[in-house]
Amino acid sequence: MEEIAEVYGRALFEVASEHDATDEIREQLGQFAEALDESHDLAVYFFSPYFSTQEKKDGLVTLLDGADDAFVNFLELLIEKHRMPAIFRIRRYYDTLWEHEHQILPVQIATAIELDESVAKQLGEQIEKTTGQRIELTQRVDPEILGGIVLRVGNSILDASIRNRLETLRKAVARGAA
Repeated sequence: MEEIAEVYGRALFEVASEHDATDEIREQLGQFAEALDESHDLAVYFFSPYFSTQEKKDGLVTLLDGADDAFVNFLELLIEKHRMPAIFRIRRYYDTLWEHEHQILPVQIATAIELDESVAKQLGEQIEKTTGQRIELTQRVDPEILGGIVLRVGNSILDASIRNRLETLRKAVARGAA
């Protein structure tokens, strides 16, 4: 059975496509999800069963003044069906559909220390050349990898970190001792 977030995400994307508003709705969905993530009170308001559906809809209209009508209608539907807690998964699925539509490949670079901007840019350009797709590059620092790099390109992961090498070595030694 298809996950609820996929069904709702696909429906929102199809409506947005029909209205030629996939970018606008992606932006609004992202802003709404981030607001819920950053404000505990706002999340409680929209996720809690203690507030009525009508109270939530009224709050939504106030909060989203000027937002795309299709997006507001979508959120009202989530409220009516008590599916608002799925908003974060819906956003991820919508983003996946949007990236596929725009042929954008998400690439994440994780290193123990921050990479020089020119090195990250070169790496991104090489991945674009190899895949033939535009990429959306994000970087993060993760001291737990100790050194090296962990590169996530779409669903593929290249782990060239020192932590991974030490773990591989530890397993090899453990197998040898057994």
